Amino acid sequence: MAISNGSFCSKLLVDAVQSVVPMKPTDPRESTRVVVSGSRSSTFFGMCFHIVMCYNKASDEDSGWVAAGWIKESLGRALSEQPLLAGRLRRHNDKGDEDLQIVSNDSGARLVEARIDMNLTDFLDSKAKKDAETKFVFWEDILDQNPEFCPLFYVQVTNFKCGGYTIGISSSLLLADPFVTTSFLKKWADVHKSLVLKADMPRMPTFYLPNLQSSAGETPSLLMDSKASKIVAQSVIFNIPTKISNLDSNNYHNLAALCIDEAEHIVGTKMASNFSLYVKKPDEDVEIEFCSKEGLIRKPISNMNEFTCANSWDVLGADEICFNERNKAAYVSCWINSIFDEGSVMIVGSDNEYTSGTKIIVIFNAQK
Repeated sequence: MAISNGSFCSKLLVDAVQSVVPMKPTDPRESTRVVVSGSRSSTFFGMCFHIVMCYNKASDEDSGWVAAGWIKESLGRALSEQPLLAGRLRRHNDKGDEDLQIVSNDSGARLVEARIDMNLTDFLDSKAKKDAETKFVFWEDILDQNPEFCPLFYVQVTNFKCGGYTIGISSSLLLADPFVTTSFLKKWADVHKSLVLKADMPRMPTFYLPNLQSSAGETPSLLMDSKASKIVAQSVIFNIPTKISNLDSNNYHNLAALCIDEAEHIVGTKMASNFSLYVKKPDEDVEIEFCSKEGLIRKPISNMNEFTCANSWDVLGADEICFNERNKAAYVSCWINSIFDEGSVMIVGSDNEYTSGTKIIVIFNAQK
């Protein structure tokens, strides 16, 4: 069956949009400061990380509607452990400067439930699936003037007519880097499985949309259009040896320059002349700086040959994310959306049960 991205536009229908808040109020509130240097660094605010996970129907009771119903509850429990994902950006002060904060104000993540009039196998077998994946994640751009109204984390569950479904994740890169996002998804999936397997849980979730729709009569689909982009940024991921992971600000520019040079050699293309440098270590502020590639000073690092790198998101282990122990993902795709005319370098530190150490992600701009 030939499938084009355009045919997906007419077949995908959004049936419900909900906010999912932490199960218990966040007190005290957490916050992370976003420090911006250079006005053009604001373009980084439009960048996000997407994951699409495809699941076949595992049993008569399994469907996207059932999964979404349990997600409403399991995500709320998981957000209680990482409440910033349910938070919002706000201005750091009233002076109108560039600095922002991400505050765990319990405004909530967005849960979108949708359906599509086709079988999952038709999508998986399609040569056009890479271009069509954007239909299975939802994203709204962060508003420059009113960022406090914009969710930073989205979940979209899409039902196929065969009973298969996709779970799509969109997360602002201001909120979390791909490694932090994937680690959260693995923890959340464990919470989800534990919740569903509890002996005293009902067979069907409380938030089962078909039941709610039938009690309310026929309800029209919502007129909503995702702003998710399938302009994929080429990325190269470097893993930094633990013994040199204790970096200070004087090393960031040098490491960025050296990794850009190596990444250009790996992918065979050039980074944009200007790029955003994003630095975030565990429990520290996010720092974003607008840099000129040509202005960076390169100092050799003796153990640069100990860096390992990959240009595939397989290093995240996203294929291990399973919301049902009997149902492994049939297909997983990850990407960062690209910003024209500007590349990015992310220097991030991770310290959790799934990943540790410092990662440097070189993100190339899209070519016009």
